[in-house]
Amino acid sequence: MTAVAHAQEMKASKSSEPALLQEWTGPYDGVPPWDKVKVAQFPAAFQAAMDASKSEFEAMLEKPEAITFDNTITANELAGEKIGRLFSIWGVHSSNLSNPEVRKIQGEWEPKVSAFFSELTLDARYFQRVKYLYDTRATLNLDTKQTRLLERTYDNLVRNGALLDPAKKAQVINIETELSKKFSTFSEKVLADEETFILLASEADLAGLPESFIAATKAAATSKGKTGWAIVNTRSAVQPFLENSTRRDLREKVWRAFTNRGDNKNANDTNATIAEILKLRQDRAEILGFPTHAHYRMADTMAKDPDKAMDLMMKVWPAATARVAEEVADMQAIANADNITIEPWDYRFYAEKVRKAKYDLDQEAIKPYFQLDNMVAAMFDAAGKLYGMSFTENTGTVPVFEPKVRTFEVKRDGNIIGLFYLDNFARAGKRSGAWMTTYRSQHKLGGKNNIVLASNNNNFVPGADGVPTLISIDDASTLFHEFGHAIHFLNYNITWPGLAGVPRDFVEYPSQVNENWLLTPYVLNTYAKHYKTGEPIPAELVEKIKASDTFNQGFATVEYLSSAILDMKLHNRSVPVTDPAAFERDTLAEIGMPKEMAMRHRLPQFNHLFADDGYSAGYYSYLWSETMDADTWAAFTEKGDVWDKETAERFRAMLMATGNESDRIEAYRAFRGRDPDVKYIMKKRGFPTGE
Repeated sequence: MTAVAHAQEMKASKSSEPALLQEWTGPYDGVPPWDKVKVAQFPAAFQAAMDASKSEFEAMLEKPEAITFDNTITANELAGEKIGRLFSIWGVHSSNLSNPEVRKIQGEWEPKVSAFFSELTLDARYFQRVKYLYDTRATLNLDTKQTRLLERTYDNLVRNGALLDPAKKAQVINIETELSKKFSTFSEKVLADEETFILLASEADLAGLPESFIAATKAAATSKGKTGWAIVNTRSAVQPFLENSTRRDLREKVWRAFTNRGDNKNANDTNATIAEILKLRQDRAEILGFPTHAHYRMADTMAKDPDKAMDLMMKVWPAATARVAEEVADMQAIANADNITIEPWDYRFYAEKVRKAKYDLDQEAIKPYFQLDNMVAAMFDAAGKLYGMSFTENTGTVPVFEPKVRTFEVKRDGNIIGLFYLDNFARAGKRSGAWMTTYRSQHKLGGKNNIVLASNNNNFVPGADGVPTLISIDDASTLFHEFGHAIHFLNYNITWPGLAGVPRDFVEYPSQVNENWLLTPYVLNTYAKHYKTGEPIPAELVEKIKASDTFNQGFATVEYLSSAILDMKLHNRSVPVTDPAAFERDTLAEIGMPKEMAMRHRLPQFNHLFADDGYSAGYYSYLWSETMDADTWAAFTEKGDVWDKETAERFRAMLMATGNESDRIEAYRAFRGRDPDVKYIMKKRGFPTGE
């Protein structure tokens, strides 16, 4: 075949390929073609992507030459680009742009894709090649990173069933497929409850609410074709309502609607789905040779052992509940005047009254200084001061999946390293919470050095027409947190894609470290400016914020830890729970959950655990990571300058840029000279350290 004929054949082949699988074009090594995507294209694209992946896989297995690292491990590392592009686009539709059509495709195709990749993973021919390389690795002249990749590949295959007989492999594949179906069902039910709202019909219902929030709820009602004010059933709307509304009856109504998501004994109740997921997870763990799902999930983490994670949590739990008792006593002293006893729907409201009384600090007095756009500029500036990164807005030059998404070109040392997408606002069809994702990650294999495409996704309530979006300190902390994830991946400098994924209990570490710079004097003095006057935040207000730094830490810690402890107790058991509601009630009583509080994520709506396997037996990882975070912040403060470039560069180069190229515990020890000390997280939260 002539070169011209070959080129024509390749062109024809590409033109017949679904658009969702074609190479991305445009700047930054190509960008997702959001403007060309139609939801109806996904089913055909999924099938074509699986066919392409199967062809790549078979071509690798059928090579007649001797088995080598290059024709097995390297070949596998370079495979899958088409399906990777497809799932980057699909992930945005299932998380940011969900609708009935998307959910129908999700329910039908995600189980098929799950079964397909389970079959590839457990293919005996592939494992035989990997095992041969693993057994002879000492003779292959591999460097340390190649050796780590080979060993991790082998261990991961064994952990997921490569040594099982065919019948048990089939069982595992069936379980994975069924789990995928249950995850989709769970997500659909929770999202359906989160798309509900409580409509306030009269101005009397607005008592105590700040003007900016009233305007936002009015806009929310209008967008739903309603007259009045809509409190949508998401955290970003519920939390400020609970903090400010003087209507106790409505606080209870809103709180119950929010905490009972997935638990209303109706078509969207998730308790039966949870029980089915737990049974499937335990069955899989036992087939794979693990005593519990927790042991299976934690085999490739820093903690390794469920008991080690539980030990850390129970070191903090008593101090946290003791602090809650103190916080409740302070609130009850004020609530006595209203002749009420503090209930969960009162906690945030009276906490704000205590904050005002103790520190003369009103959250609503702070909010006008925390304009969303200014806080975005602040997080970019902080990354520049610390890591030499620059962010230049180029919104409008590349396609986006929603008109309000902003984009930024990212450089370090004058070189383009990434494109950053920012999707800040809540809307129908977008899942709750905040998260970071990458559409394309960095690696240098095959002569590449990919420009990273990273995205932050938040659920802030936009300001009404003509009014800037104002956010709370908690919201600003979330903004910096998610941006910390983006910084982590934008700074990757790795060769092998298979060494990109870090352990679950390391994932949150760089993001939690990044939160620390939000309330530094430089950031506050430079970016916390009144949205009307442009005046910087007054020094006395900054001092009040600093003085109240550990305020309400009992609440924050117990709210999180109760969810993390239940996660571990739910999954570190050989007999699966069949009644999640009873388990939640009884376990909270057993550990001494304060009656004035609820978990941050009750089981019926706990997407971290039941929308996929990601954080199951892993929600403890926030505390594990925060222990490293507090210890790392001490490394900066010990320098006498939290902007110390030498410390920042060591943190970037040793812990962020390296992905999983070395054991993360060893990497941390190299950075800090020792293991992280739990005393720093206790100090950070204002708890006794025993010193």
